[in-house]
Formats: sequence, C-alpha cells, structure tokens
Amino acid sequence: MEFLNTSIGRKIVMAVTGLCMVLFAVVHLIGNSTIFVGPSGINAYAEHLHSMPLPIIMVFRAIMLALFVVHVVYGIQLTIENRGGRPSDYAVKATRKATFASENMIWTGLLLFAFIVYHLLHFTFRATPGLTLVNDAAGHFNVFAMVASSFSSIAGAGIYAVAMVVLFMHLYHGIQSLFQTFGLANGNTLPTITKAGALVALVLFAGFVAIPLSILFGIIKG
Repeated sequence: MEFLNTSIGRKIVMAVTGLCMVLFAVVHLIGNSTIFVGPSGINAYAEHLHSMPLPIIMVFRAIMLALFVVHVVYGIQLTIENRGGRPSDYAVKATRKATFASENMIWTGLLLFAFIVYHLLHFTFRATPGLTLVNDAAGHFNVFAMVASSFSSIAGAGIYAVAMVVLFMHLYHGIQSLFQTFGLANGNTLPTITKAGALVALVLFAGFVAIPLSILFGIIKG
C-alpha cells in the first residue's frame, strides 16, 4: 500500500484505471452505434442489457464507479503534487513538448466528470426534463424515442458534441501517458504511440459525436 502513495504508484493506478475506462468507452460506443440500425437496433440492445440479472448489473456499475472515483482522486493528487514542484517521473522518461491537452488534463477530466454525472441523470436515471418516455406495443421502453428527442434540438446535441471534444483532448494525452507510465515509450516508440493515441481518441470522438449530430440533422430517423 505504501507504493500506491508514491508518485509512480499513483501514475500506475491512473494508467490502469484509465485503460479500463478507455476499453469501456470502446464497448459503449459499439453498443450505442446500434442506433444507426434504427429503433429496432438500439431498443434490442437496451433490452438485452436490461435482461441481465440485476446483481451482475449492480456489481458492474459499482466496479466502474470505483475505477472512476479512484482515477479522479489520484488525478487531483498528482496535479497538486506536480504543481507543488515535487518530482513525479514516469517509469520511462521521454522528452515531449507540452501540448494544450497535456497542460489541461485536470480541467478536461473535471469537465468529463460533470458530463458523466449529467449523462447518467439524462439517460440512466431519466431525471432531466424534456425526455420522451414511452413504451412500445410490447410494453418495452422505447430507448430510440428517448435518444431521438434528446438530440433533436441544438442544445441537446450541442452539449454532447462539446463533451466529446473534451473527451478527445483528454484521451489524446491520456493514452500517450498510459504507455509512458508502463515504460513502453522511448525515443523510437513515442512517435508511433503518439499517433496511435491520437487515432484512438479521434475514432472514439467521431463515433460518439456522430450519434447526436446524425439525429440533429435528420440522418437517423425513426
């Protein structure tokens, strides 16, 4: 446990929890992309998720919540430590030019935290106003109608589009840092890692932002 209180220990925890959340984002995007099939696609996907045993769902949510909280807490600790001037070297040092994304990780992270809270209130707990909450003929909740009503306005789609820009900036630097923390970045591999991280961040950004914009501009229709 003492190791987790060291700078490198915190960085490794950040890398592991960050990797888990990136993998979750990939799976989440794949599931959400069923909306491009139409109402039957995303409604069937949602019904499949809700048909899983409740204990499994609750345990998964608890694990993801724990990973997220640990990631946020350690991120704040590292930011305070770095700004305090104490050394916080990665497992392998690699000279990099600071970017806007790298210098603002704490802020993009906190903005993502606020967005995730909003997203959960919006689509998971359905506590935000203006949602279309209806059931289909079989009595199943119509997820497509809820999502379509949310993204049919500029404000609704705009919130998610801006949030995905923030996600892109956070992942752009975060994925690079992950490899560097694990000691996989050096003078030879860093350019490739940088491009790969940017590509993953761009794919996730494009995939997620395509959903609200496609609904807003009428490309996806019920």
